[in-house]
Amino acid sequence: MSVGSLEAETTAGETKAAAEHGGAGPFPAPLSRESAGRLADVLKAVSDPTRLQLLSMIAASPGGEANVNDLTAALKLTQPTVSHHLKTLVGAGLLSRSKRGKWAWYSIRPDRLDVIRGLLS
Repeated sequence: MSVGSLEAETTAGETKAAAEHGGAGPFPAPLSRESAGRLADVLKAVSDPTRLQLLSMIAASPGGEANVNDLTAALKLTQPTVSHHLKTLVGAGLLSRSKRGKWAWYSIRPDRLDVIRGLLS
């Protein structure tokens, strides 16, 4: 998995600067402050073992989605704890949340699926 795949987007100026300096190293170009902030948010969100478990469970769920009740039972954690972790993953842009009746359902955002696969491989 490349760091660039974690949404380390660069501007045209950053790409040009990298080309002028060889662009060597793990980054395709120097990160802007904004890109570094987005990348840090994703890395913080997935730095917790429970959150990694949640991502893997949701990815492996039928239909690619799961509700809080199913996740709570499988992890043997309290609902508020699981909800807190899910909120962090939603905030990092890795999951989407939809409300159906009284349940909240979570799924991996389609545009972030490759990122999640890279993290879980």
